[in-house]
Amino acid sequence: MRRNAASVPDVDVEAGADIPAGALAEAKAKIAALGRYTEEPILHCRVRLSRSYDPAVARPVIAQGNLDVNGRVLRVQVAADNAHEAVALLETRLRRKLAGMARHWEARRGAMPEATPHEWRHGAEPTHRPDFYPRPEQDRKIVRHKTYEPARATPEEAAFDMDMLDYDFQLFTDSESGQDSVIYHAGPTGYRLAQLIPDPTRTWSTALPLTVSERPAPGLTLADAVHRLDATGLPFVFFAEPTSGRGRVLYRRYDGHYGLVTPAS
Repeated sequence: MRRNAASVPDVDVEAGADIPAGALAEAKAKIAALGRYTEEPILHCRVRLSRSYDPAVARPVIAQGNLDVNGRVLRVQVAADNAHEAVALLETRLRRKLAGMARHWEARRGAMPEATPHEWRHGAEPTHRPDFYPRPEQDRKIVRHKTYEPARATPEEAAFDMDMLDYDFQLFTDSESGQDSVIYHAGPTGYRLAQLIPDPTRTWSTALPLTVSERPAPGLTLADAVHRLDATGLPFVFFAEPTSGRGRVLYRRYDGHYGLVTPAS
């Protein structure tokens, strides 16, 4: 356990009227106590608790936590049968991610990171993530469109950001090739990389147990990408937009709709 001399700010808790008051107090106390597990100042804490009454949703309570740890965002989202279980799962996963963030910072500072088996393996920890809502295809829409300039990064850096944000994938610009790339959880090592135009002659020197797709990203219109996502049932589709040639990601949201991530022009 680490001791943090800096104070932890009040935890902002957002919740519906159907979430018990005891769970709200529990969330404030548990998340505020996370300052004990990091030497970095926690600048902001936010928790959102919600409940679904749809009988198709197996675990109806969703808890999402966001921490700003010295300027780096850490995010977790979990699903559970009730609010108290959701808060407990949220605290456990945030604490584990803080430990991973601490190892990353220690390595960057020149210290020896803790060598643990499968340190990079995402599958080593149960995720308790929400289930995908089975929304009929004709009712699905693109309800979120995120446009930003992907950071130039190595696969290790992109994988770290992906795990700290609790994402299924991370769109980034490969610092060596300058290509739009996406890293995601798949394959025998748990991490797989896809690029717009893979270089079969490239030698990958990385501490990350990484497999690399040999297939170029398909050139698809947005309508084609939607069709492919529906036809395959995959969590996302990485594709090249025909006009700009830039990489895009169309993904399935937990509410059954779509989200789209595009790089800035």
